[in-house]
Amino acid sequence: MNRTRWLLFSISVFVFSTTALGISLSLYIYWYIKVRAGLKELMVRFNIGQTDVAAAHTWVVITVLSILVGLILIGIFVIFFYNMKSYRLFRMQRNFIDNFTHELKTPVTSLRLFLETFLRHDLKREEQIKYIRSMVEDVNRLSTTIDSILNLAEIQGKTFAGEFIDNDIVAVTEHFLEKNNHMFKTAVIDVENRTGAPCRCRINPVLFEIMLMNLLTNAVKYNNADIPRVNIVFEKQRKHFLIRFIDNGIGIPKTDRKQIFKKFYQAGSARDRSAKGSGLGLYFVASIVKLHKGSIWASARKEEAGTVFSLLLPVPR
Repeated sequence: MNRTRWLLFSISVFVFSTTALGISLSLYIYWYIKVRAGLKELMVRFNIGQTDVAAAHTWVVITVLSILVGLILIGIFVIFFYNMKSYRLFRMQRNFIDNFTHELKTPVTSLRLFLETFLRHDLKREEQIKYIRSMVEDVNRLSTTIDSILNLAEIQGKTFAGEFIDNDIVAVTEHFLEKNNHMFKTAVIDVENRTGAPCRCRINPVLFEIMLMNLLTNAVKYNNADIPRVNIVFEKQRKHFLIRFIDNGIGIPKTDRKQIFKKFYQAGSARDRSAKGSGLGLYFVASIVKLHKGSIWASARKEEAGTVFSLLLPVPR
């Protein structure tokens, strides 16, 4: 039974069960009222007092029955709700497994091809260097994916032991871009500090850089422009620093903007994108932001295509 048929079967069982229970309650109440009316008619005909018959109180019985049936219906609703939630989680996990497998197999396949090329052909030094650089990029991609999963497991298990230190997040961002310049060769990334002063926050440098990597990688990956652009703007808002990541990418549908930070979730337009992901990147970002006692949300650019990710981090007291 495929997923669609299983979902339709579950909904059909739920509708049939609630309908059958409602009809049963209606028939029982109808039968009870008819029997009650017949008893009253007998008492009137034979002049029997109500004290001689174990008469039930109609509305009390109906009320008790209604409450019991209501509890049963609530139980059915709860079971159905969690059943649908489990189905949704199962579907997202399947998507994650498929996409995560793709993320692992792609660099591994590429590495194997390069190694086989080295074994079969006598390459010139220039070609060797070219292939080696590609292999290093594949290894870095594979290492980043694995490290992300391990760090995410530590954060979820509340076992992350990294140290949070007072640091200038503008300087950290600029150093990150300089260190990872090779990752964003095709893009233009600008840093604008509108505060006019260092933006000092208590951060974990490793997690902060992972967050930057995820946000910038998404901005470049999901982008159809000739030159992907990302503006990172730092501003001060009372007790918080506001960091905005403004890109010229394909954008995120409004219905997906609140969902994209959930585990395994991928926007509905993801199937139209040229690259696949694990569905964990933005969930990882949200987890890191939460660990830094901040908040993050996504919005659309007003006049141009693209997305704005806004991040609030508390200013140290």
